[in-house]
Amino acid sequence: MAYNLLKGKRGIISGALDENSIAWKTALKCHEEGAQFVLTNAPVAMRMGKINELAEQCGAQVIPADATSLEDLENLFTKSQEILGGKLDFVLHSIGMSPNVRKGKHYTDLNYDWYLKSIDISALSFHKMLQTADKLDAMNEWGSIVALSYIAAQRTFPDYSDMAQAKAVLESIARSYGYFFAKKNKVRVNTISQSPTKTTAGTGVGGFDVFFDYADKMSPLGNASAEDCANYITVMFSDFTRMVTMQNLMHDGGFSSSGITDELVQELSRGK
Repeated sequence: MAYNLLKGKRGIISGALDENSIAWKTALKCHEEGAQFVLTNAPVAMRMGKINELAEQCGAQVIPADATSLEDLENLFTKSQEILGGKLDFVLHSIGMSPNVRKGKHYTDLNYDWYLKSIDISALSFHKMLQTADKLDAMNEWGSIVALSYIAAQRTFPDYSDMAQAKAVLESIARSYGYFFAKKNKVRVNTISQSPTKTTAGTGVGGFDVFFDYADKMSPLGNASAEDCANYITVMFSDFTRMVTMQNLMHDGGFSSSGITDELVQELSRGK
């Protein structure tokens, strides 16, 4: 059921790779709720994914952009406004990649050049996106900018490696830039810390199946699905959340507030 939550709103959605992506499902939900938007991803990711299929479903145009490139981002925000016919109301940053994780480097033996790439791609790209939108005056008042995070920014998940630092930086950027964007023209900036989700990127982390099951047992509501996250993002883009900014919002079925659950007690008891 659609509620026209985003009727008349314009935006940019980054990071849609395939139908498993949170960004993909967010695009479908935003389209259903009446939004118009531009889709974007890095050229290499576009070659690997199916973004043109999504664009066709949503009646959207695609603008390739490397989110670490200020030139690409300036082109993205400028052309998006031309295509959509005005300033933007929402932006989704759904971008993250660690060469160290992808190439199996242990956290105690990182390649530091790759480490810097992890931070640049997964976190600094968010600052670059915010700064570009700010300098181009591309956002309408009361606009909403959201980036996707993970609880490894606060807790240790050994196989998450240097992505943990990237997410911590990402969340800090939302707080710091969120202040300036709110003071300037009431744009709100938040991160959403999502449950482990079976996306193409997520399942590439070592031991993913184990901590997916663990998180599901530790969450009173169970793991939040990609579809549920898309719904939450859509609400964050709507006028119903106009006074929420500079927050890291936990969307994890209660995982972040649970010490232990009956399911885990029973499972651990069976092992004795």
